[in-house]
Amino acid sequence: MQPLLSTSAVPPALAIDMRQILKRFPGVIANQQVDFAVQMGEIHALLGENGAGKTTLMNILCGLYEPDAGEIYLRGQPVRFGRPADAIAAGINMVHQHFMLVERFTVAENIVLGQTHGLRRENPKKLHQRLLALAERYHLELDPAVPVWQLSVGQQQRVEILKALYRQAKVLILDEPTAVLTPQEAQGLMVILKQLAAQGTAIIFISHKLNEVLALCDRVTVLRDGQSVGTSAIANCTAQQLAEQMVGRTVDLQRPDRAPTPGSASPRLQLQQVTVPGIHSRPALRQVCLTVCPGEILGIAGVDGNGQRELEETVMGLRKLSEGQIHCEGTLAHIPAERYSMGLIRSFTVAENLLLREIGRPPFTRWGWLRPKAIARYAKDLVDRYLIRTPTLATACGSLSGGNAQKVVVARELARKPDVILAAQPTRGLDIGAMAYVHAQLMAQRDQGAAILLISTELDELLRLSDRIAVLYEGQIVGQMDAATADIQTLGLMMAGQPLNPTKQETIA
Repeated sequence: MQPLLSTSAVPPALAIDMRQILKRFPGVIANQQVDFAVQMGEIHALLGENGAGKTTLMNILCGLYEPDAGEIYLRGQPVRFGRPADAIAAGINMVHQHFMLVERFTVAENIVLGQTHGLRRENPKKLHQRLLALAERYHLELDPAVPVWQLSVGQQQRVEILKALYRQAKVLILDEPTAVLTPQEAQGLMVILKQLAAQGTAIIFISHKLNEVLALCDRVTVLRDGQSVGTSAIANCTAQQLAEQMVGRTVDLQRPDRAPTPGSASPRLQLQQVTVPGIHSRPALRQVCLTVCPGEILGIAGVDGNGQRELEETVMGLRKLSEGQIHCEGTLAHIPAERYSMGLIRSFTVAENLLLREIGRPPFTRWGWLRPKAIARYAKDLVDRYLIRTPTLATACGSLSGGNAQKVVVARELARKPDVILAAQPTRGLDIGAMAYVHAQLMAQRDQGAAILLISTELDELLRLSDRIAVLYEGQIVGQMDAATADIQTLGLMMAGQPLNPTKQETIA
């Protein structure tokens, strides 16, 4: 660590004080004179839509980037980190959304991996005892001798936290820490974080789940377009205020109005006893039975990795069935979870991607020739309606932000007014304002009679949009509930593999 030019003192209660941070990349200013300070023993939320500069700011703090200008103080001392190892040595650790673990290694081996004082420097038996004591102290409930591949997703996250504690972290950064957890696991994580904060650890909590931010954090800083909008005490904030600060405009966070479902209509999409082969002789889907009628949304809940991708690919005909049948009536639209590999052609323009399903049809072609004016009118209408931010219609989709690329897919598919819609993670990567708009569009399609199968790892999204919710666990449907009466605790238990009580469960036909 090298001192910065300025050596002015800061209050000793601050664990981190980042002042006037500036970071440029070619053609964009990612951080523009950002101030960000975190007190010792507090849980501080860092919010902002995609591209707001959160990740860049944290990468600077973790030593992945160097700022072009600005100062960083760590517990009152000016520092500059030239590499991540410098930040780790100074007590700054980050738990990434995608865990940095080797599945074949044990918990202990993962924790000391890359450490200069690891297994070769510390007696394995003493290391095991030390980790056990550390895990018990913070109620992490981990066995250091167990291979990581045998752990649940929630337990793997605990390994990452235990790794940070072993490194004697004074500052802990968590990036979307509850994205892959059941509600019960998320609540358990919050208890652990509050305990860590009570013992003096400074925690930076990055999340798009405003209800968790309000329940957990002490203060919040909002970034927008690379700049700090401000820092507030959580006690003075509401979800509505935070959402509007993030996107810079009024956002409707209320559940969309819904017309009553038909109830008596025959299913438009039906899966009967569907079984699909997986790996290691284990089916990816097992005896899945689902029905979706016109004018309703069936939500599929579950922790990511429990068969959602296989279900999506099976409905689209990309996987062969070993048992069962699928019936689909009418036109089928698909909003894929993997927008780049399945939803877009990166090298094609925005206009071309919006017209992928319409090329060859009037009014966009005549006598085999494309009609540029008709294409441009249609594409511009969708760009305006779906708030797609693009320099021009001729911009390649590969150069758009992830959120805007997702909007291109959503606009193309929903503009066709299909009979059946398969929407997999339809708002992944979208800011709150765009998310609310996509939700409204899905509800409009539903109210016009579309049958929608909504696959999402976001319970808030499922509860907001669905008429019924089915839970997928290890490739099986473990239960199905009316969304109006569903509660997060029951859904969370089902997501962890506990079948729904037959007295509460709807008939799965």
